[in-house]
Amino acid sequence: MNQEILKRLDEVISSNLLGVSKDPDCIVGASVCVIHKGEEVYRMEYGEADKEKKIRMAPDSIFRCYSLTKPITSVAVMTLVEKGMLQLSDPVSRYLPGFENQQVLTEKGYVPVREEVTIQHLMDMTAGVVYPDASFPAGMKMQEMIDEYYRKIFEEDKPTTTYDLANLIGQQPLRFQPGEGWCYSFCADVLGAVVEVVTKKTYGEYLKEAVLEPLGMVDTDFYVPEEKQGRFCQNYQYMPETQTLEPCTWQHLGLSYMHLRKPAFESGGAGLVSTVDDYSKFVKMMLGKGTYNGVRILGRKTVECMVGNHLNEQQLTWLDWEQLQGYGYGNLMRVMMDIGEAKQLGSEGEYGWDGWLGCYACMDPKEDLGIIYVIQKCGGNGYRDVQVIRNIVYSAL
Repeated sequence: MNQEILKRLDEVISSNLLGVSKDPDCIVGASVCVIHKGEEVYRMEYGEADKEKKIRMAPDSIFRCYSLTKPITSVAVMTLVEKGMLQLSDPVSRYLPGFENQQVLTEKGYVPVREEVTIQHLMDMTAGVVYPDASFPAGMKMQEMIDEYYRKIFEEDKPTTTYDLANLIGQQPLRFQPGEGWCYSFCADVLGAVVEVVTKKTYGEYLKEAVLEPLGMVDTDFYVPEEKQGRFCQNYQYMPETQTLEPCTWQHLGLSYMHLRKPAFESGGAGLVSTVDDYSKFVKMMLGKGTYNGVRILGRKTVECMVGNHLNEQQLTWLDWEQLQGYGYGNLMRVMMDIGEAKQLGSEGEYGWDGWLGCYACMDPKEDLGIIYVIQKCGGNGYRDVQVIRNIVYSAL
């Protein structure tokens, strides 16, 4: 790759984003890694991991993945499919009784499901399961459930396990009939509980055994132990009233303890912490069609199955986020279908996902290219930053 072109990333991040006072688009720290043909061709850390403690961003800084957890959960599920322990067509109620006799809650009231939610529905976010959201009836019911979940944690010190929370999620009404739409939701968290039932291990135990330890992802876990907390990035929130970035003191999506204690609920949708060093091994494995450094996590055909669009025309109409223009979805990841519609450089078949704090990963099998971009800011920093970084990287090919 053209290194002179890649150096433009320095200017974009250092000059335009980093520490720009009174600018809602500013960030405290960032890390960028570009992988091409199995090698890191660009790697840079910018700014601070924790500005209050004056800790610089470093190659081994630990960040909160939030939804960058989801692709890893997808891989964990597919290892069980390969072992014959799980089928994508299985009804979820086979493993979780909370998914029996489900109902759909529409503006007109409750109606029974016409077909059961399957594992594949969960992998494709087509189950009708929702995240807490007060803007529609099913989302409101999920909000009420998760409010009670947090009350029990912080007022009664009664945390809920991965398995029990997944059953509570299944007992809440669906937004639509399974398979009729697409809705970003707790689906990946439910899959973590399915893994527990199938393997008779906690989700974290199986994940380490099947994915993390074989890849050497030594800093990826559901919490940061005390001896590593000096490397843990602070999460920041832009405060309009002071026009400053301040440490964020809250979590959502069922996460608890600010990742400083081992949680009872190991969130397959948002719970992992990691480093760029670790996550790059995962990216290289996926680009290696399931193998990294001689270690096989998945078979080639399994990866090929995972990285294609699974949504039909009706389901795609629900995929209306700005950053998903030109993309389809399947197995907890976006997949590029139309470069022109995406309004950025790329390749058809490029896939990946991002996280609520602005961390982002994409993998392009046609170019054998991976991009990892990490910041820690509530709500991220808008999709334009990612488009600028992608366009610079692709123009260097």
